[in-house]
Amino acid sequence: MSDALKHECGIAQIRLLKPLEFYKEKYGSAFYGVNKMYLMMEKQHNRGQDGAGFASIKLNTEPGDRYISRLRSNAAQPIQDIFAQINERINSELSEHPEYVNDVVLQKKNIPYIGELFLGHVRYGTFGKNSIESVHPFLRQNNWMHRNLIVAGNFNMTNVFQLFDNLVELGQHPKEKADTVTVMEKIGHFLDDEVRKLYKKLKKEGYTKVEASPLIADRLNVAKILRKSAKNWDGGYAMAGLLGHGDSFVLRDPAGIRPAYYYQDDEVVVVASERPVIQTVFNVKFEDVKELEPGHAIITKMGGEVSIKQILEPLERKACSFERIYFSRGSDAEIYKERKMLGRLLMPEVLKSIDHDTINTVFSFIPNTAETSFYGMVEAAQDELNKQKNETILSEKENLTDERLQQILAYKLRTEKVAIKDVKLRTFITEDSSRDDLVAHVYDVTYGVVKPEDNLVIIDDSIVRGTTLKKSIIKMLDRLNPKQLVVVSSAPQIRYPDCYGIDMARLEGLVAFRAALELLKDAGNYDLIEEVYKKCKLQEHLEDKDVKNFVKEIYEPFTYQEISDKIAELLSEPEVKTKVKIIYQTVENLHKACPKHLGDWYFTGDYPTFGGNRVVNRAFINFYEGNEGRSY
Repeated sequence: MSDALKHECGIAQIRLLKPLEFYKEKYGSAFYGVNKMYLMMEKQHNRGQDGAGFASIKLNTEPGDRYISRLRSNAAQPIQDIFAQINERINSELSEHPEYVNDVVLQKKNIPYIGELFLGHVRYGTFGKNSIESVHPFLRQNNWMHRNLIVAGNFNMTNVFQLFDNLVELGQHPKEKADTVTVMEKIGHFLDDEVRKLYKKLKKEGYTKVEASPLIADRLNVAKILRKSAKNWDGGYAMAGLLGHGDSFVLRDPAGIRPAYYYQDDEVVVVASERPVIQTVFNVKFEDVKELEPGHAIITKMGGEVSIKQILEPLERKACSFERIYFSRGSDAEIYKERKMLGRLLMPEVLKSIDHDTINTVFSFIPNTAETSFYGMVEAAQDELNKQKNETILSEKENLTDERLQQILAYKLRTEKVAIKDVKLRTFITEDSSRDDLVAHVYDVTYGVVKPEDNLVIIDDSIVRGTTLKKSIIKMLDRLNPKQLVVVSSAPQIRYPDCYGIDMARLEGLVAFRAALELLKDAGNYDLIEEVYKKCKLQEHLEDKDVKNFVKEIYEPFTYQEISDKIAELLSEPEVKTKVKIIYQTVENLHKACPKHLGDWYFTGDYPTFGGNRVVNRAFINFYEGNEGRSY
């Protein structure tokens, strides 16, 4: 993808259902869970490279023994950093105490990180927050085992301020307004409440405090705690949690915005943000990995009983389509097919733009995530070339010589690797706007494969801000002197901000929005911006459910193609000699390609939760007033 787009986050949860001795016997190590966590996190590093965290819980420990371990890192390679520390600690314990080597009981008692319950997290920082305090999992400690809470999630709440105020009304003093802290304290409040009520009940039944403790663990109703905690959450989330005594859960938002998948057999219960991660790490079939339904939680009790419970009433399903276009690993069987279909569905428009001249056209892609949609586009182009060959043969059949037939059949589709990403250079460049000349060299090109009479068609998975296209890719491709450069986006035009975890919260950063503003200027209709601003201001104090998305009116005067053409103009620097055309996927074709993931709010402005309309409203006000503050 040409634009560097950040996204929160990836989760991994493992519960071992057998005693540690079983894994030592079968797999040769009591560190089986730790090893699997490393793989689960590493296989999801595409979901976050700004920070990583790991937590483990030992079940059934004696009082006085540590049972919770947690490690977080915001180093340059956070996953490797965490597991280097874990390995170093384990190896030093084993070398200092040779008696631990084959004794699982001593290992569990004396070595941290070994346990039966694990939670891992990888994150991208949004809003520039990348301190170690921002890295999940978060820990809420308590001397009562049941009240210890560890939380990590792939989530963004749109109503953090309301949730914060709710906590203050409960008499709490949260240390910051971050949604992570707010969510953890919310769950923590109802966890405390439930533990207190159970203790009172058990006391009435005649149990002592010591006798009550295991009974509280047994009777604790995790689903009830989650229902109370999540009642007013507005956002997209896959929220994972561990309780000190050994219960665990993962809860998915009611619109299914953020993904969560699980697998269970008699040895493990596993949850992750992506299906192929579980498939690869545990070597299981596609159909064995289930999707956690929206509004549901997978809950594993300390004793190993697993249940799927409905926590919230599911809303209309709006799973994030960007997961399919870009974020998730393309190794998922469904995602691979969907990305190819996205490329294939663009072909009719591409053919129109090159006058069906497939012979004088070079097809390529912007590395690396657009490669799969490129294959789909190429398959469709190959079909077109075969059709053209058939038509030529049929039209010339009366006079067709063997030599001419060979000539027709020899035509091949021209696919080349034209754009090359210089990774080393990327890490060297800082975000200093004065470095345009360096930025131009983030991408390099392959010389000698494009002739002056050629069209060059290059596919990207999406165009968000367009900065890298403008400053680097288009300039570099222009050096090849093609007749025409056609930039194809496998995603539709991104017109609206996201508020559920993708780093595109500012309207003025979106090139489609900037194009609409330019078109309004050209048409002498710039007053519309003030009208929309006034409508947005009037909604500032309305309840979320009553807020409408008036930003749609900015785009209404123009056709889809007009906005695409204006974007092409905006992204072509004056020195670019080649004619540049930009083709975007349509929303209809996106839904055809990804029928189960209809979350399209960044393209259509149709937000899946009420909070979304408030966020787009706020984002427009911020743009109009020149306020750089966050809109949620």
